[in-house]
Amino acid sequence: MAIDYLLLAINLGVIMAKEIIKIDVKAQNADAAKIKADVLAIGVFSDVKNSAILDGLDKKLNGAISRLKKIGDFKAAIGSSAFVYANGKIAAERVLLIGFGEQKKVSMDIFRQAAAKAAFEAVNVKAKKLAILLHYEEKDADFEKLGQTITEGIHFGGYRYNEFVSQKPDEAVTSLSATIVSDRQPVINKISKGVSVGQIIGQAQNFARTLCNRPGSVLYPAELAAIAKKVSAATKGLSCTVFDDKQLAAKKMGGILGVGQGSVHKPRMVIIKYAPRGAKNKESIALVGKAITFDTGGISLKPASDMHEMKYDMTGGAAVLMTMQIIAKLKLPVAVFGIICAAENKPDGGSYLPGDILTTYSGKTVEVLNTDAEGRLVLCDGLEQAKVLKCKTTIDLATLTGACVVALGKHKAGLFSNDEKLAEKIKSAAKETSEPVWQLPYEQVYTDEMKGTISDLKNAASRWGGSCTAAGFLGEFAKDIAWAHLDIAPTMDASEPMKKYTQPGSIGFGVRLLTEFLRNIK
Repeated sequence: MAIDYLLLAINLGVIMAKEIIKIDVKAQNADAAKIKADVLAIGVFSDVKNSAILDGLDKKLNGAISRLKKIGDFKAAIGSSAFVYANGKIAAERVLLIGFGEQKKVSMDIFRQAAAKAAFEAVNVKAKKLAILLHYEEKDADFEKLGQTITEGIHFGGYRYNEFVSQKPDEAVTSLSATIVSDRQPVINKISKGVSVGQIIGQAQNFARTLCNRPGSVLYPAELAAIAKKVSAATKGLSCTVFDDKQLAAKKMGGILGVGQGSVHKPRMVIIKYAPRGAKNKESIALVGKAITFDTGGISLKPASDMHEMKYDMTGGAAVLMTMQIIAKLKLPVAVFGIICAAENKPDGGSYLPGDILTTYSGKTVEVLNTDAEGRLVLCDGLEQAKVLKCKTTIDLATLTGACVVALGKHKAGLFSNDEKLAEKIKSAAKETSEPVWQLPYEQVYTDEMKGTISDLKNAASRWGGSCTAAGFLGEFAKDIAWAHLDIAPTMDASEPMKKYTQPGSIGFGVRLLTEFLRNIK
């Protein structure tokens, strides 16, 4: 992607960003024993004793696979893996066994993780060519969906963020060519269709990860806006408008301006439009993303521990940007606005202060009790912008509260909504894409806690139920529309179990989920 070659400014110097690993996936009808690859990955069920393809390979390898299983080094548990070296007995250099667990419990999520694991381990051994043997015998399987899922998994596991790592050329893995292999041509035909979609989604999600992984000194609001413009210009069907700080002031967007006023990097609001002919929806859907490119907490300064992770506070904005690219490339018949609220939250002599009262774009006033409750302040202007654009359905996506991490751990995003039908559609998309959400209460009692005494609202309540009160605050700017809020703070980066099959850092959460939601608009 050309964007990966952007000149990036760091302090007073300028460096050239390195290309992130290039991943390409295809499907091919071939004999697994004859396909040349650095790694041939094979999924193994723990409760299936006989498989013609697997037994055939084991025979060619002089029983190496069965010996490994016999001595207990590989029991095919979900997520487990083991290498077997071919020693010239088949065309591939290595065979990678990946555990699927019990066959009756297999799911698309397990296939996704297995594909990610295969790519992850392939890159770890500096493989350039990966083959994944598909020997799934289920007659009623959705092979097109399986092709998409495996392809997305390969991109997810193969990704490496190394723009600022000094490596000798022979040490760096710059590309991974992956082939999904089956000896059944009708299956390959269906798989190939899914691969085409998975390539688009996988590449976009990985670029969202790159944006989030970049340091705050490199990626700030104006730079993110410039990238959004380049993505839009390079993608047929997208148009992009950027409001700078002067335009934000003219529109009286006091929420986003207040948050960003302490930084030398002034805020931006990015509006990306996709309006295809024959769209199924009469009113556009809005996706609103929080993009705090770095969050120090402002005057209410965060603790130093783990503050470096606050470059991920733009995950919602990155997900919205790349979802817009995907739906345009897939030519989905749905009209959508992507609204990205970008700011830096930093303390200086001009920062907004606890006790300040901000007038938001909607006209509602907000007393600032905590400058680290900044995400809701930029989002409320974004939600109002969605209403100005006459969007009747809006989903916002934000790394909003640590309270949501406390409630759900690092494995699910929080979902809040004023419309149950919308919530159910989001939950369905989340399940389909393995980007899990859990619905939390959106009720008046939480909204009441956000009512102000010297202003309409305040931006913080008690320490209890912080994710619910934050949603209650946002809901005040989403009246008369179908609205859902996704608090993705729990899923902004790789959780501990996930590190077994992907690099630590951003996972680009929300790209797959939002795409699937929009693909199912009727």
